[in-house]
Amino acid sequence: MPELPDIELYIHALRGCVLGRTLESVSVANPFLLRSVDPPLEAVFGRSLTGLRRLGKRIVLQFEGDYLLVVHLMIAGRFQWRPSGCRIPKGRAQAAFHFSSGVLVLTEAGSKRRASLHVVHGEESLREHDRGGLEVLDCSMAEFGARLRTRSHTLKRALCDPTLISGVGNAYSDEILHAARLSPFKLTGDLDAPEMARLFAAAKETLEVWTRRLRAQYGGSFPPKVTAFRSEMAVHGKYGKPCPDCGAPVQRIVYAESEANYCPNCQTEGRLLKDRALSRLLKSDWPRTLEELEERRGI
Repeated sequence: MPELPDIELYIHALRGCVLGRTLESVSVANPFLLRSVDPPLEAVFGRSLTGLRRLGKRIVLQFEGDYLLVVHLMIAGRFQWRPSGCRIPKGRAQAAFHFSSGVLVLTEAGSKRRASLHVVHGEESLREHDRGGLEVLDCSMAEFGARLRTRSHTLKRALCDPTLISGVGNAYSDEILHAARLSPFKLTGDLDAPEMARLFAAAKETLEVWTRRLRAQYGGSFPPKVTAFRSEMAVHGKYGKPCPDCGAPVQRIVYAESEANYCPNCQTEGRLLKDRALSRLLKSDWPRTLEELEERRGI
C-alpha cells in the first residue's frame, strides 16, 4: 500500500502534470471504484484543478467550486500518466481521468478491488474521510507520545493504525522500528522516555529521508512504479538477507495480509519473535535465538 513518502511522490509528480489543468471527463471501468453518488462525478467535469494534498493515505484533488476527488489506492492501486488520446490498458485499469494535459490512469493489480473514489463538496464533507491520525512530521514528541499511549497496542500495530498515526503502513513501520532499535511487538505502554524519544526521532527521519529520496530518484518525471519493496530498505522485504547494520539475517512474522520484518540482534536482543500459528505447532521446538535457528537449519 502506498504510504506517506509514496503518496507525497505522487502528489509531487501530479502537480507538474495536472495542476491548473481542466478535467474534461472521467472513464470508470469498474463501477465499484466510485463510492459516492452526491455530488455526481460529472460535477467536476470542465473544472480546473486548483490543488493537491494528502489526507492520511488518500490523495485529494481539489477543483474550482470547492469540489474534491478523494482517491484511496489501498493495497494494489497505482497511478500511471499517459498522453492524451492514448489507449487505456484493459484489465488493471479501473478509471481514466482525462485532463487537458493528458490522462491519469488508476490501475489495480490482483482480483480484489479495494481502491476507492469519492466526490465531495466542501471541507466539511472532506473531514468525513479523515481518520484522525497524528501527522508525525508536524507534531511534537510530547504529542506523539501522548497519542501512542492512548491505546495499549504493539508498536507495529500502533504505527499502522490510521486513527493514531497518519500515513504509515506495513513497509515504513518496519523501517521506523529498525531505526529506533525497538521490537515490533513491544507494547506502547511499556516504552520508557528514551525509547519514546528514539521512536519519534526514527519516525520523523525515516519519513523525511524517504520522501526526499523518492523525489530525487524520479526528479520531474512521473514514477512508473511505486512499490513497498525497495533495495535501499533495511529490513522490509529483506527476509533472510543480512541486516545492513549488524549482518544478522532479517526475520519476519506473517499474519493475515501483513508481515513484520525485524533484525533480532538490533531490535529484540537476539530473540526470535514467535509466529503465532507456527509456534503453536512447534511448541517447545520453536527456536528462541538466531543461534538455535541456525543449528536447526543445519540438521
